[in-house]
Amino acid sequence: MRVFHGSYLKINEIDLNKCEPRKDFGQGFYVTKYYRQAEIWAKRIARNHHTKPVITEFDFFENVFLDKDYKTLRFDTYNNEWLDFVTLNRDFNSPLPAHDYDIVEGPVADDKITIRIDAYMRGDVLREDFLQELIYEKPTHQICFSTLKSLLMLVQIDFKGITAIEQIGENLVGKLIADFNYSEIEAADIFYNSTIHRQLSNKSTELYLKPWKEIYEMLKIELKIMKKK
Repeated sequence: MRVFHGSYLKINEIDLNKCEPRKDFGQGFYVTKYYRQAEIWAKRIARNHHTKPVITEFDFFENVFLDKDYKTLRFDTYNNEWLDFVTLNRDFNSPLPAHDYDIVEGPVADDKITIRIDAYMRGDVLREDFLQELIYEKPTHQICFSTLKSLLMLVQIDFKGITAIEQIGENLVGKLIADFNYSEIEAADIFYNSTIHRQLSNKSTELYLKPWKEIYEMLKIELKIMKKK
């Protein structure tokens, strides 16, 4: 799976000690499969540091969730278990670390949801009401790598053609939105998890040197094949 980390600087080496505690899934290195989500976060944090946003890309070996040597946890959606886990990690009375998982995957508590979580933790909002509100939230995604062992499941994607890929990506995502009426998140998710994007990211293919319209036709062919399956 291709995943993205949004920041104000390029990630050359992951240092878990520099990661903030008391986040949704605890202290760790966070990525998302949604490029747009990483981009939004990168722009926000870059403004705070008066720098340019930077997206670092990785390949994530998601078969780790089947590996008995790793302790993992996945939340498919907002639910009671997700809420209990997030509040455990955000509770300042909880010991650190609040859990012993290597990798945790699930939806994000964004700014609005965080405010409601704080209200829930104060007892101002009932659990049932809060979970009902979450039904209408847009899909989000994050993976937290909490241990040094877990970082072995990430491989950074990096070469000089990355700027060209970003421009091609913007063009292709825009065309998917225009031609198929996808939302921005849906279009970005389709492109950045496609075989075409993996080929673009592989320097040896030199696919990123082709005109973006030609690449778009290749992507449409891939999408037709995917629909047939």
